Amino acid sequence: MTKIVEKKIGELTVRIDRELCIGSGNCVKVAPDLFELDEEVICSFAPGAESMPAEKIIDACEVCPVQALFVLDKNGREIVP
Repeated sequence: MTKIVEKKIGELTVRIDRELCIGSGNCVKVAPDLFELDEEVICSFAPGAESMPAEKIIDACEVCPVQALFVLDKNGREIVP
């Protein structure tokens, strides 16, 4: 069973596929206000990330080496990967 968590930030929806994540931490380096590595060293949402520039969200998700991060626009269209 796939462990997908998602969060709406502004008009974007960000999804994390926790089964695909390898814990590289690239996303955390780009957007530490949005992502963190949990006790399992898997990407999760940092507490409180309620607003952030769309460009920063997209940049943080694009650096995932295994494409475990997804960004959808307000219409549900996939932007990343």
